[in-house]
Amino acid sequence: MRIVRDTNEMKRIAKSGIRECGFVATMGALHEGHISLIQRAAEENDNVVVSVFVNPTQFLEGEDLDRYPRREKEDIEICACAGVDILYMPQMRNIYFEDEMKILAPKRGGYILEGAGRPGHFDGVLQIVMKLLNIVSPDRAYFGKKDAQQLILIEKMVRDYFMDIEIVGCETVRDCDGLALSSRNVYLDEEQRRRALSISRALRSASELVDKGERDAKRLISAMREILQKGVDEVEYVAVTDRGLNMLEEIKEGESLILVAAKVGETRLIDNIWL
Repeated sequence: MRIVRDTNEMKRIAKSGIRECGFVATMGALHEGHISLIQRAAEENDNVVVSVFVNPTQFLEGEDLDRYPRREKEDIEICACAGVDILYMPQMRNIYFEDEMKILAPKRGGYILEGAGRPGHFDGVLQIVMKLLNIVSPDRAYFGKKDAQQLILIEKMVRDYFMDIEIVGCETVRDCDGLALSSRNVYLDEEQRRRALSISRALRSASELVDKGERDAKRLISAMREILQKGVDEVEYVAVTDRGLNMLEEIKEGESLILVAAKVGETRLIDNIWL
């Protein structure tokens, strides 16, 4: 595995003609969810590039940028064992510049749900993803469905800017107890983790209700909130949308999402199901 820290070097490698390339962008603290993306990329491409970069522009003031888990040694070992060909670990000075151009999230899709409570978050997400895609020039880029709104907005950016890259959404990976894997799970103590399971229970309950014929979004949201409030400390939102992030009054099978954001202690968690 080749470790690249210089952006110009990464661009030279990309331009040298890497055969069919799959790319996984991460902020490090890698776990089984990231490994599943890497494995999918390896199955579908000749070469796999993974980036590790904790992107400051997607963190708002007062969020957990400074304490976000950083485990460079472990991340390198995980990538080597997973068969990554190139691990790109850029330095801040090679990524961001003074008075640079901005990528702005769409006014509607970027400022609801995650964007409502974190205004400007998706500006930062799309800014770094655009940069990384331009640097690595992959054929395909792999993102988890757990970050559903992020995935949808990245797909829109690639489409709107006529970028010749296939965005591949990959299924959420869960621990054996049902908790969606996230780098932020390390913040949870044993008691908080147990309470956090109310998130996956609420989503599972909604899915079961849909299977039984329930279609009304308000009733599904009410049932989920009842479960969530027994575990989490704060429910930020429960929403039913279509794949374009438009709010729905009724579930449309094969076209719908149910999304949740909640806090357990000081840790903010998100999860969803695609129906």
